[in-house]
Amino acid sequence: MIIVIPTNNKKGLEDTVAQHFGRCKTYTFLDENGKIIKIIDNTSEHGGGTELPPELMKRHGANVLLCKDLGIRALRLCKELGIDVYVSNVETVKEIFELWKNNKLAKATGEDVCKEHKI
Repeated sequence: MIIVIPTNNKKGLEDTVAQHFGRCKTYTFLDENGKIIKIIDNTSEHGGGTELPPELMKRHGANVLLCKDLGIRALRLCKELGIDVYVSNVETVKEIFELWKNNKLAKATGEDVCKEHKI
C-alpha cells in the first residue's frame, strides 16, 4: 500500500501538509508503516504538466491520499482510479499519517470537499 500526502517542501515526516492537494509543491509517498518511499515535485497540470493530480499520484503507485482539501472532481477521479481519500486539517505529514494509521480518519465524501469546489 502506498500513501501520498501533498506537501510544501521535501522535509519528509516533518513537512507540512499543503492546503490544497492539486496546487502543492511536492508529493510525499509513504508505505503503510510510515517510511518515506519518495518525494516528487508536483508535475501535474497545476505544476505545468499535463496530468491531473490524481493521475500523477496513481502513476506513482498511490492507493491512499491524505490531504487537507480537494475539489469534488478530484475526489471523484480519485475514486475512479482506486485511490481512497481521507481529509484532516492537521499540519504535518507525521500527524496526518498517524491519524490514518490509527483509524481516526474516515473516507472523504462530497461533504468533505472545499467549499469553493462544491457543486
